[in-house]
Amino acid sequence: MRASGQLLLWTGLLLAACACSRAPQAAAPLPAEQAAEAGVERPSVTVSGDESLAVVGVWRPPAVALGERDRRLWRDQAAQALEDGRLFEDADAAVPIYLALLQADADDRAARRGLERARARVLAEAGDALAGAATDPQALVRSEQLAAVARVLAPEDPQVQQLQRDVDAARRLSALVRAGDEDLRAGRLGEQGNGALAYFRDALALRPNDPRALQGRAAVESAAIGRAEQATASLDFGGAERWLGHAQAVREDEAGAVADARARLEAARNARILALRDAALHDLVRGDGLRDARARLAEILQIAAHGDPVAAQLRQRIDLATHYGAFRPGQVFTDALRDGSRGPQMVVVPHGAFRMGALDTEPGASDAERPAHYVRFDRGFSMSLTEVTVAEFGRFVAQAGARPRATRRGNSIVYDERSGNFARRSGADWRSGYDGRPADPDDPVLHVSVRDAEAYAAWLSEQTGRHYRLPSEAEFEYALRAGSQGRFPWGDAAVPPAGSGNFAGGNDVSPSGRTWNNAFIGFGDGYWGPAPVGRFQANAWGLHDLAGNVSEWVADCWHASYRRAPADGAAWFNPGCRSRVIRGGVWSGSPEQTRSAWRASMDSDMTNARIGFRLVRGI
Repeated sequence: MRASGQLLLWTGLLLAACACSRAPQAAAPLPAEQAAEAGVERPSVTVSGDESLAVVGVWRPPAVALGERDRRLWRDQAAQALEDGRLFEDADAAVPIYLALLQADADDRAARRGLERARARVLAEAGDALAGAATDPQALVRSEQLAAVARVLAPEDPQVQQLQRDVDAARRLSALVRAGDEDLRAGRLGEQGNGALAYFRDALALRPNDPRALQGRAAVESAAIGRAEQATASLDFGGAERWLGHAQAVREDEAGAVADARARLEAARNARILALRDAALHDLVRGDGLRDARARLAEILQIAAHGDPVAAQLRQRIDLATHYGAFRPGQVFTDALRDGSRGPQMVVVPHGAFRMGALDTEPGASDAERPAHYVRFDRGFSMSLTEVTVAEFGRFVAQAGARPRATRRGNSIVYDERSGNFARRSGADWRSGYDGRPADPDDPVLHVSVRDAEAYAAWLSEQTGRHYRLPSEAEFEYALRAGSQGRFPWGDAAVPPAGSGNFAGGNDVSPSGRTWNNAFIGFGDGYWGPAPVGRFQANAWGLHDLAGNVSEWVADCWHASYRRAPADGAAWFNPGCRSRVIRGGVWSGSPEQTRSAWRASMDSDMTNARIGFRLVRGI
């Protein structure tokens, strides 16, 4: 019976050893030297994917040669080894001696009691070692050794089985933390979904408060914040945002360190945006800086949030500079002349496009006003607020010593009140009004040819250092319509609105009591001839008297239609042409001559009481 009992005991021990030796094999996460010294063959552990396994190693008891020595002495030696804490490490340790005694005599009660005490000691020390395994790798090794011994001693004991599970979990946890540490040192933080962060998260799933995993997770967060700050220093704000997103995902909330880093990022981003804005504004001051300003705006748009007000304001400034230079649409200004006086008031006309000319269905239109076509102005321009006045033109005559055409010729065409017709009268020139009598200083200058107007523009350009010229026909109609596409400058109404301009109206009466045969019925403006400039309401773009008062010279030569007319609003001019274009309604014109599309041909030397002019200046 003794031999049979011994056989059963060792059979159980060997089966346990064989069962453990079938554990999965993979790269060992911890040093195995200590385990080998204690006779423990440690299995390895895999920590990737769903294959994560860990098992307690196999402990093979060191051989103890009992010989002929008294068994009592062996029991005393084992008891002393147990008291000294030498449990299983070599043949002189307590457990191997007790096992050898039981192998020799399965009924040795003292040896069995000693072995039970040793097993309890193994379990106690294994628990203590596991408690320190979270911070001490050597404690984990010790717990593995003790668990292997306990498994040999009592494989079916629930305490031993729980110890094995605890050691397995501790080993898996340690392997995960080690893998996370290795990826962290290699810079693989887990931004692609694997790497250090994934390992530390798996470790915390096993033990939520494991200090090594918590420290590793914090290190991942800190490393991501560090990369975000490096990106910020390199002005890679998009990269910084991505890294802060990874840092925030570490804890799945806006932790204090991430919030502080984000505040620093936003401060650096805003500082960069403001620096680019200031540099772009400086570029816009330069005449050739528009391209550089646009490049800086593009950089702002790359780093700024959608709807950023600084970007929006700079875009507006660049658009204004693109279309208006240093001006704004609707702005009124004057240029200084050399003597310190000021030139004519100018108003900035907005850039844009319009349909020029008359439609085929427009009543009263002629073929010369067709085909209707679209004209686009990519840049704004400035136009005289009113027609050039007698006073303004007189300053040119006096300072330039000019002799306009009517002065040289000695006559011009005026309105004759007695006959009600227009007739040539000696002595009439730019100083004369519509009826030949002296004009007032603020009357529109009359009796000037197109060349007189161009001479005034050239003189004004020389005086101011800016380029003044007659408007093109397209510029005139564009400014006249001011965004309207109606038959008349005010729309399609058959009668002008009150105060809208100086037109031939059925209620107008000459000094001798004459009335118009072809006029706007029921309309009167209080003037028979031209009115002083600016007496009537300005149009939508701030310009006075384009629709009426006097017709005006423009820069274009006469063409019988708009076929092949420029689409960019430039003057259609042929050097040496004699016939020029006049535009705009006149104090004595019929309703058909007040239409927005109306145009007429006039000899370039013509001077009379119906034609004046205004100027355009580039911006």
